[in-house]
Amino acid sequence: MRTLALETSSSTGSIAALEGDVVVAEADLGQVQRTAQSLAPALQSVLRVAKWEPRDVQLIAVTVGPGSFTGLRAGVTTAKVFAYVTRAEVLAINTLDVIAGQADVVSDRLWGVMDAQRQQVFAAQFALSRANGPNPVLATQIIDNDVWIRQLAKGDSVTGTGLTKLAKQVPPGVHVVPKTAWSPQAVTLGRLALARYQAGERSDYWKLAPQYFRKSAAEEKFDQGLLK
Repeated sequence: MRTLALETSSSTGSIAALEGDVVVAEADLGQVQRTAQSLAPALQSVLRVAKWEPRDVQLIAVTVGPGSFTGLRAGVTTAKVFAYVTRAEVLAINTLDVIAGQADVVSDRLWGVMDAQRQQVFAAQFALSRANGPNPVLATQIIDNDVWIRQLAKGDSVTGTGLTKLAKQVPPGVHVVPKTAWSPQAVTLGRLALARYQAGERSDYWKLAPQYFRKSAAEEKFDQGLLK
């Protein structure tokens, strides 16, 4: 199956084209390329290297959050338009699921974390096996940094870009996944989406939307009557 994976939730982002599990083309994105307008040339370049026409894509995988508001909007919008035009299937994947899927560990308690600002993290817990990939145990939630650190227990594993600020606070006995695996990658996204698609999972591109897990600062100020 030909899968096109769009990972635009992180500070850089990436695109990958996969034939089954085999990567046939991939590209890293800079921050400026995570807008709907500038994402298109990078997408065209990946398809050109893969020697695919847009109609050759059978499945589009996209991260839907948590992550950068701008990046998520660009990725989801691109995935929806591409799926509509080509009639490809589309599958939305939580960003922390992708990060967990990159951890080279077998663990019943693997935490994936991303920086949520305001001294908080987006956190989710997984059971991770080599055969079945990441299985969410605790859904994505926003937790204060110190509260999350206190929840960690000996034998836990932790991964994700949220560790950039918190790795030194992780208690002894907790395994920190190597930093090279903390950021979500399009290749992992594509492989995870294919496995879930083959297991029967589907997304409706008409209903596909970013999952921000919190309101923007501007929306919160508006709700408080600080903006008119």
